[in-house]
Amino acid sequence: MTAIASAATEMSGATSLPIDRIDVSRPELYEHNAEGEYFRRLRREDPVHYCAESAYGPYWSITKYKDIMAVDTNHQVFSSEAGLGGIIIEDGIQKSSSEGAIDLPNFIAMDPPRHDEQRKAVSPIVAPANLAKLEGTIRERVGRVLDGLPIGEEFDWVPAVSIELTTQMLATLFDFPFEERSRLTRWSDVATAEPGSGIVDSWEQRTKELMECAACFQGLWNERLENPGMDLVSMLAHSPATHDMTPENYLGNVLLLIVGGNDTTRNSMSGGVLALDMNPKEREKLYANPKLIDSMVPEIIRWQTPLAHMRRTAVADAELGGKTIRKGDKVVMWYVSGNRDEEAIERPDDFIIDRERPRQHLSFGFGVHRCVGNRLAEMQLKILWEEILKRFSRIEVTGDPVRVRSNFVRGYASLPVRIHA
Repeated sequence: MTAIASAATEMSGATSLPIDRIDVSRPELYEHNAEGEYFRRLRREDPVHYCAESAYGPYWSITKYKDIMAVDTNHQVFSSEAGLGGIIIEDGIQKSSSEGAIDLPNFIAMDPPRHDEQRKAVSPIVAPANLAKLEGTIRERVGRVLDGLPIGEEFDWVPAVSIELTTQMLATLFDFPFEERSRLTRWSDVATAEPGSGIVDSWEQRTKELMECAACFQGLWNERLENPGMDLVSMLAHSPATHDMTPENYLGNVLLLIVGGNDTTRNSMSGGVLALDMNPKEREKLYANPKLIDSMVPEIIRWQTPLAHMRRTAVADAELGGKTIRKGDKVVMWYVSGNRDEEAIERPDDFIIDRERPRQHLSFGFGVHRCVGNRLAEMQLKILWEEILKRFSRIEVTGDPVRVRSNFVRGYASLPVRIHA
């Protein structure tokens, strides 16, 4: 079956299935960009929706903006730490079929006060003063990468620009050996992959590669204990809240920071190119008034929604949307749906670079778990588009994007483009 036929089949299910049979956790929906109709129906008919059977067990889908906000800002009832899966719908995503679940705790999968203490350990990396120091480095690297692109020839934007720029940034934040930075991209992909996704073939392979990551970063930890710098490993090694972490907690935080610094920004870099190609009037607006980059960047992040969901576990019975969520239930906030909620956002399916309130989106989360690196992500995107506008009249998408098979990362494996000088 072709990708187009598969997408059409998936979309037809959104209207034909009984409402209680809808399961928006299926990764193939996101691979075929077919999830939108399912979420539109859930927002309309059953915004707090219970799915009794899925590959991930039973779970609640929270699909409207206001309900997602209610869950995201109430960590006392909806815990990041209580469930085995932490922040993702899969229980024990680190599992292997032979070894069972591997617990890799990290601060986003913790509740206060542990969450606050460990998050504070790494927050200096994105303090305003440090962002100001990074700006020149980012701009120089963006310019060098863009100047090396072939004009008038088709190439894949994802590895050439999105992956290259975000991996360079990750290497800087960790003070990771620059010539080995492609390992960070691989570990980011592996950390969020399931067997059958095209990234890993088995849980055993996934565990093996993550243990290689652990060994590498343990070596960096040992180095930074003696010679600390202004980098994430040094901060974790010397902060009172994290200096005596278990090896599992350390690896969990490293993977969290790798994924947070890589997947989200890289897929927004690709998503912005696609959005402008699909909306030529918005592209004309941008070239007529480059100052619109400031409002376009958060609109890209909303439109793309690089992480589709975050999961919580109820630690007490709760009422939401007229439904009773029981203690122990899995609760999934679908940011990708909340960012398309017609009641909260005007014309939410449209890409509009001069929105009146462009920062009204859920992509960074809310409450205590709001993305710690959101300003760095926005700065990277802003600089990228400032430098693009200096050099190119258009980035033309020349074929269908290949999307990642994942219900967590909304990303691109490939995006063929041609640049016009």
